Amino acid sequence: MSRREAVVTQTMAGTNRQGGFILWFTGMSGAGKSTLSTAVRRRLEGGHSVEVLDGDEVRTFLSRGLGFTRPDREENIRRIGYVARVLARHRVAVVSAAISPYRESRNEVRRLATEAGIPFIEVYAQASLEALVQRDVKGLYKKALAGEIPHFTGISDPYEPPESPEVTVRTDSETVEAGVERILAVLRERGLTA
Repeated sequence: MSRREAVVTQTMAGTNRQGGFILWFTGMSGAGKSTLSTAVRRRLEGGHSVEVLDGDEVRTFLSRGLGFTRPDREENIRRIGYVARVLARHRVAVVSAAISPYRESRNEVRRLATEAGIPFIEVYAQASLEALVQRDVKGLYKKALAGEIPHFTGISDPYEPPESPEVTVRTDSETVEAGVERILAVLRERGLTA
């Protein structure tokens, strides 16, 4: 190994002393998962290798062909959980932002991560239905409430809120900055970030 390669290797090791972990955002459509996860990613970069697994992108590239039945939604979450574990084993801070409506599926992802020795932090992005309807520029909630969209999470399909997430961010009454600070505080408390 050349001197330059050794310096680069030392530098990389120094900026990523922490091991990988999974930061799992859950919440209904429009609750702020992507906004929060993007803000957290920005704050983690520089001290960690960070990868965001966005639910919409995963459906496009990893889970194409899956529908919105319960078995398909559960399979989608299993796939995200698997990719998250693989990345976290390689010292990546994985930020997942997917509705993940079923408690059982989320708990399975947590269990498998824990069994693999990977820290798992669940963040619940919570907002009232009224706030979600107001934010919805596409009008999907109004259509779902009118019965025009089948299998819409939280309206015609269930959303099961987490029972004891590590962090709950009330995105209808709390600023993004305040939510991000509370999430980072939990990561620091657990020794996952400096």
